[in-house]
Amino acid sequence: MSEVSRAGRRPDVLRWAITVAILLGALAVLYVILSAVIKPNGPANLASLKRGGLEKLEVVTAPKPQPTASFKDAGGKDVRLADFKGKVLVVNFWATWCAPCKVEMPTLSRLAATYRGQDVAVIAVSIDRDDKDGEARVFIGKNRPLDYYRDTTGSLPFLMDPPALGMPTTVVYDRKGVERARVSGEADWGSPEAMELVRALLAEPR
Repeated sequence: MSEVSRAGRRPDVLRWAITVAILLGALAVLYVILSAVIKPNGPANLASLKRGGLEKLEVVTAPKPQPTASFKDAGGKDVRLADFKGKVLVVNFWATWCAPCKVEMPTLSRLAATYRGQDVAVIAVSIDRDDKDGEARVFIGKNRPLDYYRDTTGSLPFLMDPPALGMPTTVVYDRKGVERARVSGEADWGSPEAMELVRALLAEPR
């Protein structure tokens, strides 16, 4: 083949390479967009989040419904977890005498602030005695946007399956009201892993 022929073909090859590169780029962008829009068909795999701030994460393999027992809101009104139907719930049991509970509470506050206005409820339930009610209220008041809730009987943690025997314990429910994971002990609920946990449950089909 002559040098002239080769020179004539080079622009065609270059144009072809540029066209292919543009098409591949467009396909990559389309994939990202569809991945963000299309929700998964099944439950999210949460086991990969057992690291970093959630190194104590326990993923539930068998569906476990919410307990039906009530607890109190700040005004003394009875509240049940079922009242938050359709939301991802992060239910934390804590007490003023529990030092790790106080350490992790600001991280729960950050989680609540991040997902404020979305189908997420971070519910911190105090199991303090009556004489500690005022102290517990003041503490939660310093960790807005968390609201104050209290289990006046102290029985709700023991109605979990299995019971929440130590404080803090945090139980995570999907929007269908099914327990999906829990953490026994302190965790960093403001960590990337915690944010991803909630995001994954929000992305599941209702």
